[in-house]
Amino acid sequence: MKAVRFKTLLVVMLTFASLLLPRTAVAHCDTMDGPVVKAAQLALRAGDATPVLKWVPKADEAQIRALFERTLKVRALSPEARELADNYFFETLVRVHRAGEGEPYTGLKPSGTEVEPGIALADKSLDTGSVDALINEVTSEVAKGIRQRFTRVQEASKQANDSVEAGRRYVTTYVEFIHYVENLHQVLSGPTSHAQHEAQVAEAVPCREH
Repeated sequence: MKAVRFKTLLVVMLTFASLLLPRTAVAHCDTMDGPVVKAAQLALRAGDATPVLKWVPKADEAQIRALFERTLKVRALSPEARELADNYFFETLVRVHRAGEGEPYTGLKPSGTEVEPGIALADKSLDTGSVDALINEVTSEVAKGIRQRFTRVQEASKQANDSVEAGRRYVTTYVEFIHYVENLHQVLSGPTSHAQHEAQVAEAVPCREH
């Protein structure tokens, strides 16, 4: 039970750490370097669809199996046909996977595309077999976000009763602080899909650092 709670808390902290960072990067499942495409490449080399099936919902398994078989036939025709067939298979697989997450498909990004910092840290921890660096980075970001908002409230409260405008500034910092902490707790017990998560934390947008 403790291990489950720890993993859940880690996911929450990682998620909110990524919210504090610029959203210029993409989810790695949408890239040629991501685990979905890597599984697809492995499957095509082996001539066996099994490695990719875990990345799609059971309801879509038959579709992916059928596409995989057609891809094997087409890619054998020529180098050009192979490239086209492989790319179509990658794109379809990623699109189906993203739909299963409740996320839109915005296209397959090329190799070398930057992914969200939190995702990169999580993957690195799995590659190295150590979660220590990830925990330190995530907890540092979350703690920083809480402390900054707390300090703003404390400072604004000193002049809160000086004027209406000062009072409003205090209320603004108070609301930002409360919503930030509130959303941390909501994510901990909230929905698991990416789309549901984004909707749930939408109110935290005004509280992010820019």
